[in-house]
Amino acid sequence: MVKTFRFCDKIGCEFPAVTAELMCEVDRIAVEETGPSLLQMMENAGRNLASLTIDLIGDGWDKARILILAGGGGNGGGGICAARHLANRNADVSVILSSPDNLSDVTATQLGIYKFSSGQVLKPVETNFSNYDFIIDAMIGYGLKSEPHGIVRQLIARTNDAPGTKLSLDIPSGLDATTGDKYSDAILPDYTMTVALPKTGLRPENAGEIFLADIGLPVEIYNRIGLPPVPSFEDKFIIELNCR
Repeated sequence: MVKTFRFCDKIGCEFPAVTAELMCEVDRIAVEETGPSLLQMMENAGRNLASLTIDLIGDGWDKARILILAGGGGNGGGGICAARHLANRNADVSVILSSPDNLSDVTATQLGIYKFSSGQVLKPVETNFSNYDFIIDAMIGYGLKSEPHGIVRQLIARTNDAPGTKLSLDIPSGLDATTGDKYSDAILPDYTMTVALPKTGLRPENAGEIFLADIGLPVEIYNRIGLPPVPSFEDKFIIELNCR
């Protein structure tokens, strides 16, 4: 049985948590019925990820070396989008693709745009992870169904061994979004920025400090799947959550 955790903002407003299955339905309704499109959600997630990265690094963020590990699906597209926004602000940012030959259409679109920025695309074998101050994990999202293998498994291990600060997008790669169970290899981040709604498997011991980012979903989506009222982000696009 999955243990239920409560996710609240700093003033105690509770955000409902969703399983991977329910989040998949949220995405389906958005793409097929209400909008926003997958590309719009990805853009919102990536911009928020870049903004949070700047805030977390703090003073000297523009001098920090930032490495983003991007998968071939939507999570990777969000990471690549964040890399572009960081590059546009003159950050020293590089991307490693964990599945360069298996990119979804929207992720390939994000990569095509990114290549016109000042950011770099690096090969894993040529990259020393210890040279980076901040590493963003955007390899696997909530849809993980089996143990990571191949290059993804290697990138997880190299990330965990690196001394830099780690931030995961939506869910740490190698973590089951519903149960919180880790496979033998999972990213151990200092921070996680989950999107839309918190996932039931997130907790501080496997995700670090947890932030929630608004990606522009209309409230009607939550009404259609029978969720309790979702608190407003008020004047924020990213909020810190307490996990209880």
